[in-house]
Amino acid sequence: MHKHPLAIHGGEKTRRTPMPPRRAFGEAERAMLMEAVDYYASRDEDPPYQGRYERLLCEAFSAYMGGGHTDAVATGTAAVFVALAALELPRGSEVIISPVTDSGPLNCILMQGLVPVVADSAPGSYNMGVEQFLARVTPRTSAVLAVHSAGEPLEIDRLVEAAHARGVKVLEDCSQCPGGSWKGLKVGTAGDIAAFSTMYRKTLTAGASGGLVWSPDEDTYRRALAHADRGKPAWRTDVDLRNPGHALFPALNFNTDELSCAIGLASLARLDDSVARRVAFVRRLSALLEDSEVCAPYPFHEGFSPFYFPIMVDAEKIACTKTEFALAVQAEGIGLGEHYGCLVAEWSFAKPLLSDDFTTVNAFAVRDSSFNLYLNERYGEEEAQDVLRAVRKVEQWYLK
Repeated sequence: MHKHPLAIHGGEKTRRTPMPPRRAFGEAERAMLMEAVDYYASRDEDPPYQGRYERLLCEAFSAYMGGGHTDAVATGTAAVFVALAALELPRGSEVIISPVTDSGPLNCILMQGLVPVVADSAPGSYNMGVEQFLARVTPRTSAVLAVHSAGEPLEIDRLVEAAHARGVKVLEDCSQCPGGSWKGLKVGTAGDIAAFSTMYRKTLTAGASGGLVWSPDEDTYRRALAHADRGKPAWRTDVDLRNPGHALFPALNFNTDELSCAIGLASLARLDDSVARRVAFVRRLSALLEDSEVCAPYPFHEGFSPFYFPIMVDAEKIACTKTEFALAVQAEGIGLGEHYGCLVAEWSFAKPLLSDDFTTVNAFAVRDSSFNLYLNERYGEEEAQDVLRAVRKVEQWYLK
């Protein structure tokens, strides 16, 4: 096949127009935002926290989850912090954490006086495997913070069964996987408590930043409510909650706002459609990548709620590194992350704070042989074809 000059070397780009913007803040979100503004203006009230639209969002999300209890908070990290605090784990006990995550969940563990223990992923996956979890359990393990990375649901049924059999509580971090499922079980509903991020880049968004805490258990939910609002027993109607003297324990203020919750309501209404469109794109791209000599799709299965999509690179077949290959594809006009940085075991600041110097071999193997394709629900056939054309162009240049 004829080699065409790569864009990274000054050649013409494969895709000349930007990838489609997501437009998560669409007409429905704008309408709901203005409804909230008009609602409070009509009542001559300033929008509070824990008001009408937070209540509506929490009720709608609980219904979406099939029941249970929801609290909306200011950020995804706040959701993890509150959820972890609601479990009331013994100070100094160990919390097993997934190998691939944002720094927020790790920092939540550290700032609550708990000891983070990193487990490896299952082979070929970014998600913690059950066997890898079991290999890190000790008599000091009190909980596991299980992340559904990249929108891939992990084997949560087996993980919960293994954890509960050992007296270990389960916090599901569903920030990258809202609307996902495992064997028909909605992500977030299997564990003791779940945290979701609703920041602007997430599939479910409540504006710039936000989070949701969900639990099937009312007592756990009430502890979360109190930890989210300065220790206040927010469910009580017989006391003046403005009086700090009624607080149950010391806690911070992680409250969100009414306008963010209004946006979240509209985003939640189209979550299933957004996920379905992303899944359709990933399915199509996965099929197209069968024509690549170098690249292959990340293992894709039912229940995905794609946030980004790893593309595997067989570096043995090319005369460049994986990262150089990815940067060349990126230069062709394809949005991607060339070398993922969200692997806990390599963060310099974290190393002295972890339980030990355990190396997550499987997670590193996936990261070192892949790049992450950015995507959203407006990607379609044209984008899938352009990704394949860019990959084919670059691989023809670098094939040994």
